[in-house]
Amino acid sequence: MPIIQRLLTTFLLIFALSWASYGQNDTIVSTRGEILIGKIEILEKGILTFETHYSDKDFNIEWDQIQEMKTSRTFLIILTDGRRMNGSVNSLPGDSSIVMITSGFRFFMIDDILDIVYLKPVESTFFGRLDASIEVGYTFTKENNNHQFNTRSSIGYFADTWGVNGFFDMNQSVQDSVAPTQRTDASVGFIKYFENSWYLGLSNNFFQSNEQKIKLRSITNVSYGHFIINTYKSYWGLGAGLAYNYESFTSDEPDEKSLEALINSELNLFAFEDLSLLSTLKLYPSITVRGRIRSDFKFDIKYDLPLDFFIKLGLTHNYDNQPVVGAAEHDFIFQTTFGWEL
Repeated sequence: MPIIQRLLTTFLLIFALSWASYGQNDTIVSTRGEILIGKIEILEKGILTFETHYSDKDFNIEWDQIQEMKTSRTFLIILTDGRRMNGSVNSLPGDSSIVMITSGFRFFMIDDILDIVYLKPVESTFFGRLDASIEVGYTFTKENNNHQFNTRSSIGYFADTWGVNGFFDMNQSVQDSVAPTQRTDASVGFIKYFENSWYLGLSNNFFQSNEQKIKLRSITNVSYGHFIINTYKSYWGLGAGLAYNYESFTSDEPDEKSLEALINSELNLFAFEDLSLLSTLKLYPSITVRGRIRSDFKFDIKYDLPLDFFIKLGLTHNYDNQPVVGAAEHDFIFQTTFGWEL
C-alpha cells in the first residue's frame, strides 16, 4: 500500500472513529462475511467472546475466523512481540489486512490481525481485573475404606504491565490401618512485563509432603525471562535466576538452608477447541550443596464446559536427588478435578 494512500485511509479512519466514539458498540466481520454488532468480552487463548443484545448466549469465535473489526472502547491489548498497551483496534477501510491500534495520541499499524494475542476491555474496578478458579476432586475405595480428597484453587490480579497471582493445592488421603497422608503445594508471586516479550518474576513457594518427610519447604525465587513463543494459539516462556531454599523436616534432621540456581519453563497450548494444555518445569541445581539438584514439574489438561465450569486432569511431580534420610527421591500425584473459574 503506497504511503500516501495509507496516510489518507488513516486520517479517514480517525475521522470516522470520532463519530463512532458516541456509541459503545464493537463490530466484527468473520471470514465468511458474517457481521456481528455488540461488545467484545475478551480475546483469550485464541477464542473471541462476543456479546450481542439479540442473543441470550455469548458467541465464542475462533480468532483466525475474524477478518475485520471496529471498536471505540479502550482495551488492554497484547501483541505477539510482547507489547502491551491500552487502546482501540480498527481495520483500515479498504484494506482489512491492516489493523490500526489507537492508544492515546499514538497510532500503531500491524499487518496481521492475528498478531493480537489478547484483548480485554479496560476495567476500572478491582473485580474487573480479577481472575480466580476453584476445583475439587474426591475418590472413595471400599477396600480399606480409602478416602482421598483433592482441592486446587488460584487467584490473580492483572494490570496493564504487571500482575500478582497465587495458588493453593492440597491432597489428603485417609484409610484404615494406615496413617493419614497429606501433600500441600502453594505459591504467591509477582510478575512485571517489559518490552520485547521480557519479564521479571518474583515468587515464594511453599511445599509440604509426608512422602519426602518435608514439614515445610519455603523457596524464594527471582528470575528474568523471555517469551520465546507468544501467539493466539500458544505461549512459551523461558527464564533463569536464583532461589533461596529453607527446609524443615518431620524427622529429627536439622533444618537446612541453601542457595540454588533456577531454570524455569512454562508452555501453554490452547489451539484446540475447549481443550488446553499447561506444562511448567523448574530446575534447581544447588549452588551451596554440592551435587544436589531438585525439580518441580506440573502438567495439566483442561476441558472447558458451559457456564465457566471445567474438568481437569493433572500430574505434579517433585524430585530431589539428595532427600533427607529415609525419604523418597520422587513424590508425585495424579489428580482429576471438577472446577469453576471467574
